Amino acid sequence: MARTKHHKKDKWDTLHRNGPFPLKRLYVTELEGEAVFPSKTERYNDAAREIQRLLKETVDAGEGFRAYGSRWSLSNIAHHKDRMHYNGYMNLHLPLKDEYYHEDTAYDPEDLFFFECGNTIKELSQTLSSHGKSLKTSGASNGQTIAGSISTGVHGSAIDVGAIPDYVVGLNLIIGPNSDDIVYLERHSRPALSDTFGEKLNARVIRNDDLFNAALVGLGAFGFIHGVVIEAEDLFLLNRYVVKVDKEVALKLADTLDFKNSEFKIDGETDEDGKPLRPFHYKVFMNPYNDEDQYVVEVLYKKPYEVPYPDPFPAVQKTTYRELINLFIKVAEQHPNIIPKLIDQLTDVVLPSVDQSTTGTHAELFWDSQYQGPAFACSFGVDHRDSSKAWEILSQVAREEGPFPGLFAMRFVKQSDATLAFTKFPITCMIEIDGVLWEKSDRLPSLTEFSHLMIDALKANDIPFTLHWGKNADWAYPGLVDYMYGNKAEKWKELRSALLSPEMAKVFSNDFLDTTGLSEINEDVDEELIASLR
Repeated sequence: MARTKHHKKDKWDTLHRNGPFPLKRLYVTELEGEAVFPSKTERYNDAAREIQRLLKETVDAGEGFRAYGSRWSLSNIAHHKDRMHYNGYMNLHLPLKDEYYHEDTAYDPEDLFFFECGNTIKELSQTLSSHGKSLKTSGASNGQTIAGSISTGVHGSAIDVGAIPDYVVGLNLIIGPNSDDIVYLERHSRPALSDTFGEKLNARVIRNDDLFNAALVGLGAFGFIHGVVIEAEDLFLLNRYVVKVDKEVALKLADTLDFKNSEFKIDGETDEDGKPLRPFHYKVFMNPYNDEDQYVVEVLYKKPYEVPYPDPFPAVQKTTYRELINLFIKVAEQHPNIIPKLIDQLTDVVLPSVDQSTTGTHAELFWDSQYQGPAFACSFGVDHRDSSKAWEILSQVAREEGPFPGLFAMRFVKQSDATLAFTKFPITCMIEIDGVLWEKSDRLPSLTEFSHLMIDALKANDIPFTLHWGKNADWAYPGLVDYMYGNKAEKWKELRSALLSPEMAKVFSNDFLDTTGLSEINEDVDEELIASLR
């Protein structure tokens, strides 16, 4: 049987020390060994029974439950004050047999893979590479678990691909302790796996587009995500370039994404007519305290996989030294007026080297995170056509109300079908502000106050926006979720209420959901909302 260690705790923290937050009990579950259960499916189902036992224990105690993986989020979205479960040892990969594919599937069976919740993005990439496959996209690094990545909508970096949830085609959820509380979800409009597969997981199968899209970016509120079916693709290479570009050109590209007719051109990355190619990835780095006439830009172009190619790691392994960051924090807190000069000095350490070109697979270029100390990250999603306007507004807040110890960047992501995806615009520009945590003082407002000011500024200028669920924000801002999502938020809550019993909806709620108003339960909801439609 799978074994769970119980640890009495009084606090829990994120990887980047955004807490600490109060906690009573920590669960850590380890899978049974292969000698007892040679079948991976048996080990997986055994783990499901153990999770259900823990949920029953939680319900009987009248407390709440929350799962987490790598502690990557900077908000308290993964936290629960009562009981938390560490998923990192639940990292099986279950091969899919021929009889597991739905007879009407439009997916190539060779591209479908099933992973348990605790697998990290790095582990997924290693498994896929051994099959000649690759993830379609990932976040800037690879330490997040797959369950955590989709729960918060980690947005990746590909203009025409989408976020991590957008290549998920199936979800195995544990929604309670009872025998019928294991479900397997898919879209009815695009089935992937058969009912036989669901039976192997002791799960009832629900194919329903609305339910699937709501649960996809479920914020941990739709139950315990035990397994995920993803669609991969053949291995590919990326040519990566880091260059300086005139500010006007970089911002015009952000607003238009019209690379073909742009002045921006990389030698060798043109079509047969000499026109610039559309890149796989486009990222702009901006320093709000420096009025330079050029920005550092990172672009990646997708290429067929061919070997050999130059070793990418000398360029990728660029280290941000913790000692330097810690020194930055101490100086910035005492002398905030010097922050702009410090950021200028840190630029050579934090930003990628200019006039650099590298070739590698997606997993090689989006590699291990270097810094794991105190950090903050705010991330606003806007329609890419509002990119430059939003950047000017947010950077003005940073200059007038700060200075704050951070840098700005833009990344661009295709629209998601997930109900509460923050990549909701046809192409979303994610304006990111990343830096080191500081203490509120007479000279600097708090991080929450800084977020509040930026939200105020975007609203005052009529720029629709979203916020990255896993990052820092003033999540208690009045009417925030309704402003960002409107009727979609109500639909999300209705579908959650239809799937979970009121008792389990409360178990899977937490302070984050309470703060944002997303924990509300509708006990009169029509259960036909979640009927299987195929």
